[in-house]
Amino acid sequence: MILTGTDNHIAGLGSLVEWLSTPTGANPKGIKESQAPARGKLGYEGYLNEKVVTLPEILQDSGYLTLMSGKWHLGLRKDKSPFARGFGRSFALLSGASNHFGWEPQLEDDAPQAPKMFSMNAPLHMEDGEYVNSLPKDWYSSDSYGNILLRYLKDWHASSSDDQKESALQQPFFAYYPFTAPHWPLQAPQEYIKHHRGQYDDGPDALRLRRLQRMKDLGLVEKDVEPHPVVASEVPEWSELSPEHRAKSARAMEVYAGMVECIDHNVGKIIDYLEEIGELDNTFVMFMSDNGAEGGAHEANPAFHGGPMAHLQRYYNNSLDNLGNYDSFCWYGPRWAQASTAPSRMYKSYTTEGGIRVPCIAKFPTAYDCPTPKNGITHKFSTIMDIAPTLLEMAGVTHPAPTYKGREVVGMRGRSMVPWLSGDTVSIHIADFVEGWEMSGRAAIRKGNWKAVYLPAKQSGPSRAGADKWELFDLDKDPGEIHDLSEQSPDVLRELLKLWDQYVMETGVVPLNPALGEYIAATEEQMPDDGWMQYEFWKRGARDEPGKFFHDPPRFDRLGNRVQYVNGSFERV
Repeated sequence: MILTGTDNHIAGLGSLVEWLSTPTGANPKGIKESQAPARGKLGYEGYLNEKVVTLPEILQDSGYLTLMSGKWHLGLRKDKSPFARGFGRSFALLSGASNHFGWEPQLEDDAPQAPKMFSMNAPLHMEDGEYVNSLPKDWYSSDSYGNILLRYLKDWHASSSDDQKESALQQPFFAYYPFTAPHWPLQAPQEYIKHHRGQYDDGPDALRLRRLQRMKDLGLVEKDVEPHPVVASEVPEWSELSPEHRAKSARAMEVYAGMVECIDHNVGKIIDYLEEIGELDNTFVMFMSDNGAEGGAHEANPAFHGGPMAHLQRYYNNSLDNLGNYDSFCWYGPRWAQASTAPSRMYKSYTTEGGIRVPCIAKFPTAYDCPTPKNGITHKFSTIMDIAPTLLEMAGVTHPAPTYKGREVVGMRGRSMVPWLSGDTVSIHIADFVEGWEMSGRAAIRKGNWKAVYLPAKQSGPSRAGADKWELFDLDKDPGEIHDLSEQSPDVLRELLKLWDQYVMETGVVPLNPALGEYIAATEEQMPDDGWMQYEFWKRGARDEPGKFFHDPPRFDRLGNRVQYVNGSFERV
């Protein structure tokens, strides 16, 4: 959504759920919950598809040097890589997460094939158009990505002539700097972890209260805000934990804090360099999170106690003093996560505010007289899809839709912030702007201050926070999404559900559409588990001979017809 300005379901990154749910509770054709109705569908390719053109592609065509260092997670093969989608120079983690020190115990000669949780998070990297076979011995993700981007920027500065450096002729740059930290496993250099020793010894509830008060003091939330209660029945409360368990849990948060501090240090390296060469005032800088805090409690999932737990116990040392090191593997769970997302409800993967509302810090070029004063705060509604159109307008570049290099592409759903930044409008979006979300069968639709939320009551793993019906909230009065107004305001809910149906049709959302049952079984027969992934990089030998592990999974249109991509368009097979 950052790189395309449109919805993730359109761009190819719809979430591949392993079960079927509908807002009405219907289960068309008796499909089993273990099946994945989205697998193979257009919009669920697992990489940036052909329907979109990326921000770096457009900027590169307009003369920009486009740089990337960090996490990609938008395609695994060379033809789906950052280099293939507009980045002139890139060093990218292609998978979704990995050991931050690059350690891979499963590649030891006597090691069995690692369970999926570990093997599919191997540190598969690519520099420009080639896979990286090995990482340096001193590798740590955040430090390394920072050093690489700094090197790219120094090369850019050095390549400009002295005359260009003093004029507007210098080639402009766009840099994308997505850290894989602080994604689990929680790991960081010990010098950062030690800065936070003892900071979390009183537990997540105390931290949550401190943070809420600090947010009130800063004006980030209203003084009388009602925070959503903590929902974490799958793990014990702090008072119920043994002293040893509390110590390890607090240490996990210290590691997390160390990871965040290391990110801050590496962002600082880039900012300091831009200031040093006189480019900071001319550069738009935006820093943000990609979703709410990660609150998964893997230890509470019965499936985890098979292969994953045995693998963790065999190769990793989760003793108190070793947590954070390369050979430790931990996470912090739902209670610490809700200390981070309060006063909002829940965390990552939920379509509640705790999963989709994130902090964003922006520094504008001096040419823009932003109506929010320096060091000020704005609560104007915006979406992550607004970033691409904003940058394009700042650069004076037009999106090429409906075609790009001979293929049909969609336009952007986001809206440029430039009119608001220039003081020409009082908000980024119109008052009754409509936005929808869907993630793994969880859904939401918002218009103005009203928001409807659908959370299934059950899915694989512990049941968490789902009412299995559409709930309705007034976010102006109830930002914590506590008071369901669906019965008090049925007309509002009906309007929002019509808008939800429109969102589904516009974006191609699959899991909540009951009309899809007719072809799910046929899709499932042709798409075995993981078959949607074009490169099975986690298998032994895959990185030595990647071509042997490539494949092209079948695709289907919205009606279930088999299709293929040929000469810039889709044809029915």
